[in-house]
Amino acid sequence: MEITRERTMELLREHNRDENHIKHALAVEATMRHFARKFGEDEEIWGITGLIHDLDWGKTQDDPEKHCHLAPEWLREAGYPDEIIRALQSHGWGICTDVEPKTLMEKTIYAIDELTGFIVAVALVRPSRSLQDMAVKSVKKKWKDKRFAAGVDRSVVEKGSEMLGMPLEDLISDTLEAMKPVEKEIGLGE
Repeated sequence: MEITRERTMELLREHNRDENHIKHALAVEATMRHFARKFGEDEEIWGITGLIHDLDWGKTQDDPEKHCHLAPEWLREAGYPDEIIRALQSHGWGICTDVEPKTLMEKTIYAIDELTGFIVAVALVRPSRSLQDMAVKSVKKKWKDKRFAAGVDRSVVEKGSEMLGMPLEDLISDTLEAMKPVEKEIGLGE
């Protein structure tokens, strides 16, 4: 069976009912597609990986240690390739899995997963609630305030930035630009 975005979205919705979770998946998908283009990689595989990365979160959010442990079996049964399954597992490295990001796709999803959520949090406290008028310096200012979006593990983003050999400012800039086209779908803007 062919792996398509539509099929992946159906699978995601089958296992997740929370619309905020779906919005997060869309933000990560858009960001992964952006980086695939930037790095000359397969945009469809990277996008599907971003869309499906938290597949089991709806079932594991009350027991985060189990996150990234149910989804691999579901994806194997559905015929997804090992590169997507391993990338899904690696985004939880050091948090809920011991699967270290090795490939460029794995390092990218590890670096941007928490960052997309942080950028959404910054947008939500802005008068415009938009990404369109947000600058990297706005994100960096909030980044320094450890009380703001305290649930975002900044060390994961920083470690991911190092893995990619990208300055944090560049990672933020690329992620912000990647999310702008899907602003409405992820519940931002006017």
